[in-house]
Amino acid sequence: MSPRVSIVIPFYNCPYVPQAIQSALNQTYHDVEIIVVNDGSSRHAELLQPYLPYINVLGKSNGGTASALNHGIRHASGEYVVWLSSDDCLYPDKIRHQLAFMQRENVLVSHTNFHYINEHSAATKLNAGPAPMADLDWLRLFVNGNPVNGCTVMIRKDLFSGVGLFDELLPYTHDLDLWLRILLNGHRFPYLNEPHTAYRWHGGMGSVRHADVIGREASMVWSRYREPLLQRIAVLGG
Repeated sequence: MSPRVSIVIPFYNCPYVPQAIQSALNQTYHDVEIIVVNDGSSRHAELLQPYLPYINVLGKSNGGTASALNHGIRHASGEYVVWLSSDDCLYPDKIRHQLAFMQRENVLVSHTNFHYINEHSAATKLNAGPAPMADLDWLRLFVNGNPVNGCTVMIRKDLFSGVGLFDELLPYTHDLDLWLRILLNGHRFPYLNEPHTAYRWHGGMGSVRHADVIGREASMVWSRYREPLLQRIAVLGG
């Protein structure tokens, strides 16, 4: 029996959302549920209209990406959850390859390589993710960085009952916070070095417009977890 995978797409005033939805519909793995969480959009909601027979749209008042993700996760019927930003795209074999990888590795979470694309969907950098490295070296990257692209992650839904959902008080670094909680709970977080996501870099994206605020918020998250993370690295031989 193939497990169901829920693709959660938080949507807020994003003109690229049809491409994200279409990429989810184009998956070569067939037991896929597509959940679009309309996070109180005032623009572009009409773009969802052609896809309504094929997707599950959840509406809510605007609360930010973490709250939209959590809303989608709570309503997901899949055994696994994939986060897809409304301005990004999945490549067709994403679900099939990553699910098989996780089953081989016997893990509850994983991430993959990715390509950068621009506002016209043209690739601007191939295999933009980190090079494969030893687990301990990878863990060290989290002391001052975030080597995981959130839109490449697949998570077994039952992992959330152990580590909690995204922190809705963190508008921009809820992903970093969750990855650190997963790692500090002792879970492996392996890397599939295959590009399965197209990550769109454009002037309207939050990480461009709010870079200063994101930097301050990330510093707060790192300071919260750095000491236990360093202790874990030391225990593991680092």
